[in-house]
Amino acid sequence: MAQQHLDPTDPTAGAVTGDALAGYLRAQATEFLRALRLHRETGGQAAGAAEPVDAARALRRSARRISASLHTFRPLLDPDWSEEMRPELAWLSGTLGLEHACEARLERLLLALHRLSGATVLPAQAVDVAVAAGSRATGAARAATAAVPSAGGPAHATATTERGTLTVGAAKAGALLERQLTLARTRAHSTALQALGSSRFHAVADKVAVLASEVPLTPAASATALHPLAAAAEERLTDAVAALPLVTAGHPYNAEALVHGLSPDPAPHPQDSPWHQVRLLLRLHRYAREVLHGGDAPVDVRLLTAGQALNRHRDASEAAAAAAQAARTPRITPATAYALGVLHADQRHEVEAARFAFQQAWLKQTVPAP
Repeated sequence: MAQQHLDPTDPTAGAVTGDALAGYLRAQATEFLRALRLHRETGGQAAGAAEPVDAARALRRSARRISASLHTFRPLLDPDWSEEMRPELAWLSGTLGLEHACEARLERLLLALHRLSGATVLPAQAVDVAVAAGSRATGAARAATAAVPSAGGPAHATATTERGTLTVGAAKAGALLERQLTLARTRAHSTALQALGSSRFHAVADKVAVLASEVPLTPAASATALHPLAAAAEERLTDAVAALPLVTAGHPYNAEALVHGLSPDPAPHPQDSPWHQVRLLLRLHRYAREVLHGGDAPVDVRLLTAGQALNRHRDASEAAAAAAQAARTPRITPATAYALGVLHADQRHEVEAARFAFQQAWLKQTVPAP
């Protein structure tokens, strides 16, 4: 990817100092307080309602940007205050994001089951019919297979049987996933409400309120340029990307990344961590650019495309893990286990597709204008 590197020798670089950082942090703290006020006005009680969701998203957005700035530009800030604030903001952002993550994961998995099974309705919508008629549906599929003319051949008969099995299994798998992820979402919603009412959160909110008017910069910060620190964040990103297997990612749906896909180990997929780290570093780089440009950073299409690919990578990776976790549920039927296995493989292929998309975006060279 042809990056527009931050140049510390740029004659305009000296104009962007700790004062710009202070202005950015004050603006983000103000956004945080505005979102908090909106959340309190709406009550935050109705899970999934538009205003509480928007307020929670705005809180997360501001918390992430404040935390990222404290990390990238920490030499310019009071170290004790900064080190105390960062983990608290990370806790808040992570807690508020769990409910949305569960909801999005369920939607992603049900849509994938719908696509894979070829059903006319979502698997969760067909649960009552399919579960009630489970064995009869499987028998009907086998009867239909037996009635196929011999010209279709054994391969066609096998495909029909597998499609019938997947359709029945997809309905039960969808019901299982919906139960598990809806329960997880409900718990996440309760956890978020408890967090927002806790003394821990009130302590964070109080500090952010102070930050909206007073930023604890070091004495030398007002005369210190921000560009070298932002450039260091970009360099960490570049180094992390260089360590990724981009040559392998250049081949979509390569099998090497699926080696551990059927492992019984419930730990996160071993190949995903470096990609998740690159996603976080890319976010830090983007936020550093926002600080340098006063929150009006020009849109870098390549960074945006690469970031979207890494978001899809995370979503598919977590969805695959949810499918694998559901497949470990005791006493599920073979058809359900089969559907969850197909779903898991599908999401791991989506992981590979996202890696390929990132590789295409990152290594794409800018064509000079004629």
